[in-house]
Amino acid sequence: MAEARRWVARACQDLGREDLIDSAEIGVSELVANALLHAEPPIGVRIRGTAAHPRIEVLDGSVKPPEPNPNMTDDDELLATFGRGLGMVAMCSTTWGAYVIDEGKIVWFEPADEPSPDPDVMAGQIYRSVSTATGNGSEAPTGDGLSIHFESFPVELYVDWRRHFREVRRELVLLSLSHSTAYPAAITLSDFFVQFEEEVTRIRGLQEIEDAIAAAHPTIEVTLVVGRDTPGMMSQMIDVLDLADTFCHNEQLLALATTPQQKEFEKWYLGEFVRQGAGEGPTPWPEALPLDAYLPRTHQ
Repeated sequence: MAEARRWVARACQDLGREDLIDSAEIGVSELVANALLHAEPPIGVRIRGTAAHPRIEVLDGSVKPPEPNPNMTDDDELLATFGRGLGMVAMCSTTWGAYVIDEGKIVWFEPADEPSPDPDVMAGQIYRSVSTATGNGSEAPTGDGLSIHFESFPVELYVDWRRHFREVRRELVLLSLSHSTAYPAAITLSDFFVQFEEEVTRIRGLQEIEDAIAAAHPTIEVTLVVGRDTPGMMSQMIDVLDLADTFCHNEQLLALATTPQQKEFEKWYLGEFVRQGAGEGPTPWPEALPLDAYLPRTHQ
């Protein structure tokens, strides 16, 4: 806990927000203690949000969200570390909440420059993410569905891109929940991400990619079956992700820089739905092509 306190103090100093140090130290101490006592590893601490609205997050491996008790007495607080910790977090924050994901949860708070004398421990925002890990295809058409074929699908790049995608989605959701007035674009973007996730759940064949991830296969040949409207959604998503990158840059988010390789994979992966949906043949991932594919053709 001492290390977490020192880390958030340095982070606040680096952001020029020395006014938040006391609240940040108290809040992170309580959340790390709660994670150690009541959650599961791995446990980590990080800072997200923007320079104007920094958000401290404690990650753990438990999917059970925090459960504050509004009827806790003073004697109860002495024994129930979890409930007391959330009360302390509410006291030293402007807003707090939890975001439950497949791998566990993130309990977060935005430190206040002045502690609240009468905190509302029940005001935390509990959000459970929609998993985009697999598509069961329950609503995908079986007769007139479109088949999108990937001859040599780069599994590791997909995992890296999906991790980044979920991070962007989570950031937009939390900004839209906590600061809808300050970041109105986050609302529009996060709403489209939700629509996109619903579309993904209707794709048949994603489980084969999940199986390849579990087996640590570097590549896989896979065919995904999608609805007739899916290519249009994927085309819109390419534009939305470009807009999200611009938003992240302009709003000075504390994370989420897209790497060139992530962007290249994104254009190829989503673009395959668009191209094949229009009747074109599969385009291999560029690194899967033989070296002479990049050399100029000569007439024999």
